[in-house]
Amino acid sequence: MSLVTGVVLRSYGPGEPLRAEELELAAGPGETVVEMQLAAVTPADRSVLAGKQPTQPFVPGSEGAGVVVRSAIHEAGMPVVIRGEGVGVSRPGLWGRYAVVPDAAVHALPNGLDPAVALALLTPALTAHTAVRRVAGVLDGETVVVTGITSLLGRLCAAVARSAGAKKVIGLAWSGETVESAVVDQVVRVDQLGQVGRELAWCDAAIDTVGGPVTSGVLGHITPGGRIAVLGYKAGEFTTIDLHQLIGRDLRLLPVNLQRTVLEPGAVSQALADTASAQVRPDVDLLPADRVGDALGRTGAERRILLDLTAF
Repeated sequence: MSLVTGVVLRSYGPGEPLRAEELELAAGPGETVVEMQLAAVTPADRSVLAGKQPTQPFVPGSEGAGVVVRSAIHEAGMPVVIRGEGVGVSRPGLWGRYAVVPDAAVHALPNGLDPAVALALLTPALTAHTAVRRVAGVLDGETVVVTGITSLLGRLCAAVARSAGAKKVIGLAWSGETVESAVVDQVVRVDQLGQVGRELAWCDAAIDTVGGPVTSGVLGHITPGGRIAVLGYKAGEFTTIDLHQLIGRDLRLLPVNLQRTVLEPGAVSQALADTASAQVRPDVDLLPADRVGDALGRTGAERRILLDLTAF
């Protein structure tokens, strides 16, 4: 058994301030010791702190980045992202100078990707990965259309589609929106009523991030045997489905539900590697760990909140 001592943030129940305490952590078989650098403040963390923690006291933190210290399977000194396997939810989390986590929760950080960017993009990158690779099953040489291409998720879906081997990526954008030319091969406009431009080419697969009337418009441009993965409804929760099209062209309308999706081994590293080419710099607020109270108080903030764990 491997032991390491460091300061952690521990919760003593809902409404109680987190306490910084020095704690001895023990790593057993199948576990990796990580020197933590950053941790995200996630909805899962807020849920745990609201009363769903399995024990008291409890160390929160379900997503983080750091460097491997000791492990039977991961190389010491390797930059990693930690997520999954119950970390910070059903077992102690990452808000500390060191963390002991299951080997399977440790994922290699792609070369050249900043840890803060990786953490900030982790959730949308996994969403894009699941939609494009697992649900839509984009294949080499296919033509793919992505709706809502100016959004963060739309751009990441386009990046994953390219990484999966798509021959052509078409982006749908609202009239008047500016689209970076490097993101897609072609831009097709959608008017304020959600009507899709007729110049939209036939495509093998579609990734729909907006829903509403756009969904039905895109369905009319999918080749026989094609599919559309739906993961958003910003443009409306309801759409019209032409059953003649759906049945006659043997189309598949596929929902993307991450809560019911079990990530396969390597999915986190693959998702980050796929989306690194998008060169997105998300909005991030980096706070020192002793300001965790401020971080938790920023409910509804659009910017991703990260804790700097190096100052413990």
